[in-house]
Amino acid sequence: MADETADRVPEVNYDEAIMAQVDHIQKEIADSQALVSDKHDILNLLQEYSSDDYVYQSKIKNLSSNYSYVRKTRGDGNCFFRAFGFGYFERLIDDKEEYERFKALASKSKDELVALGFPSFTIEDFHDVFMEVIEMVGKEQSVEELLKTFRDEGISNYVVVYLRLLTSAQLQKKAEFFENFIEGERTVKEFCSQEVEPMAKESDHIHIIALTDALGVCIRVEYVDRTGSTDVNHHDFPEDGGKPKVHLLYKPGHYDVLYQAEC
Repeated sequence: MADETADRVPEVNYDEAIMAQVDHIQKEIADSQALVSDKHDILNLLQEYSSDDYVYQSKIKNLSSNYSYVRKTRGDGNCFFRAFGFGYFERLIDDKEEYERFKALASKSKDELVALGFPSFTIEDFHDVFMEVIEMVGKEQSVEELLKTFRDEGISNYVVVYLRLLTSAQLQKKAEFFENFIEGERTVKEFCSQEVEPMAKESDHIHIIALTDALGVCIRVEYVDRTGSTDVNHHDFPEDGGKPKVHLLYKPGHYDVLYQAEC
């Protein structure tokens, strides 16, 4: 009788193999990309694309007529929240009126989350760190100190988590409106638990609409992609929110912080 064990294929735990591969990719990203970078000349983006890539080369040159610098964020699925968080907190350093408004809103936000059913023992630590960062901004913190804070993975991720929770809360508060934009026959609550609250889940328009609505902050997103002509399209969230306080660059699947050219 032939030895059947010789031809037996060893069992493979595919879930573990996939997770190991994901962990390896994330480690490579973490080793090569800062959570938030220094500011770079906007035209440095040209180096990311082939010189004969007419669409992207043209759009970046077009973008440079209105923006001088870009600050990159790590491509870890949290880039929208991290880019928004840094860009907005940086703005608050020099805008005391906006700072006071936002501080008051953030201070009472924990109670509103609890009222919506979020467990207080889960969100308390995240809210405490979020408020500590806001307090530091209010003490005439420098941009360099804020950058150091956002490069601290523990603190930076706590800020991202809390922004995700605020986004989830807004989606659920206005579920009747947002349910029209959710695919897959999921409830708003299911969408939030699957696509908003977990770390590393990429963001779409629905996340941006909810967060800017929750915080009362207008942001402008500049789109550098292959759609349309060689002109750069932008969209303000909300459309009637007044002058944008944060400018973000969107390239397919990723967000960075933009800085307007000096007038």
